[in-house]
Amino acid sequence: MPEPRFLVVRLGSLGDIVHTFPAVAGLRESFPSAEIVWLTHPRWKELVESSALATEIWETETRSYESLREIIGRIRKRHFTIAIDYQGLWKSAALPFLGGVARRIGFSSQTIREFGVPILYTDRVRITKTHIADQNGELSLHAGARNGAAPVALAVPSIQEVFVLQLLRGFGIEKYIVLSPAGGWRSKCWPPDRYGTLCGRIRDTLGMRCVLNYGPGEEDLVSAVKAASGEADPIVYNGSLSQLMALLRNAACIVGGDTGPLHLAVALGTPAVAIFGPTDPARNGPYRMDGRPGGDSPSDIVLRSRQAVTTYKRGGQPASSLLEIDVDIVFDAVRRQVEVRR
Repeated sequence: MPEPRFLVVRLGSLGDIVHTFPAVAGLRESFPSAEIVWLTHPRWKELVESSALATEIWETETRSYESLREIIGRIRKRHFTIAIDYQGLWKSAALPFLGGVARRIGFSSQTIREFGVPILYTDRVRITKTHIADQNGELSLHAGARNGAAPVALAVPSIQEVFVLQLLRGFGIEKYIVLSPAGGWRSKCWPPDRYGTLCGRIRDTLGMRCVLNYGPGEEDLVSAVKAASGEADPIVYNGSLSQLMALLRNAACIVGGDTGPLHLAVALGTPAVAIFGPTDPARNGPYRMDGRPGGDSPSDIVLRSRQAVTTYKRGGQPASSLLEIDVDIVFDAVRRQVEVRR
């Protein structure tokens, strides 16, 4: 009996794709010879390639009519057995539907954020797991995988690793800590002045420099961190995705909130200090991809106030629960992570 031909849909973004890898690895483990075509946004092709899980990666820009028309035509020609929509949005669910895939698996209405999306699926999976990576795994199980998640090892191009490490050595940096102070919504970001103070503590006490990672539209936040860091003089970094992977994999530790670079660092094996506010770490927290049940890992430290109220409503200022996590608490967690890795 021939193995299924899978269309996997996860268009973006960074952290969400990382949390989809274990579920697609579950498919690959169960169907080693199967065709798995991953549909994503062009920005994330390099990231998907690093997992080596897909036989092909197709790119589409959902804001472009021409791109959508082209990709729907490609889907129709390939005659996929099963499509799995790990994203759960109208734009992701519509592609296999319009592409004529006979069996389309997605989340039930109890999980999906956009009303009405499950009408486009033939199989609607009611999830029972808490973490989003394990929820994705439930879709893989429904598609016939033996395990909802399997180990994933992301590849970092050696040329980019050499480039990044030489760049840092040019600043006199051998050992460093990455800070990722942004996070899409400012309501889930620890205040920049505290990140700046943390930079000073790390340099004065641990003798290590910090590297501030940021993405498009986050320049003001990173500038505020640097201004608050005084003589700690952190390096500000904004490179390509593969260079970011090299930077993260070689860091002693990463400090950040519920943000893509933190989840990517965890996937690369880097110890994390995760600062959570309104989003629930049980659902969105660090998830190790080395095969431990549930992704649990003693190597990550998650900080969250007991008074935190879980909400996914976006706000422009740090949530009040984040203000209850002071610099001393975060620095102590960083110190413990660095001492373990020495």
